[in-house]
Amino acid sequence: MTTDNITERTLSDEANEKRTYTVAELATILQIGRSKAYDLCSQNLFRIIKIGRAVRISKASFDEWFENQTK
Repeated sequence: MTTDNITERTLSDEANEKRTYTVAELATILQIGRSKAYDLCSQNLFRIIKIGRAVRISKASFDEWFENQTK
């Protein structure tokens, strides 16, 4: 395998690693409705990213918040 192939595969693997959740995924994880998930996003409990009208939740900040809730 050449260096170029290794670099391409590494970049591809990184691109496939999920760094954000959608609001629908958040609702599924927490087993709550979509409206309540949007309410949680608006409370600044974890980092969100807005891309146009789309809302994405930082996986790292949500996971940290979630772990602190279960203690």
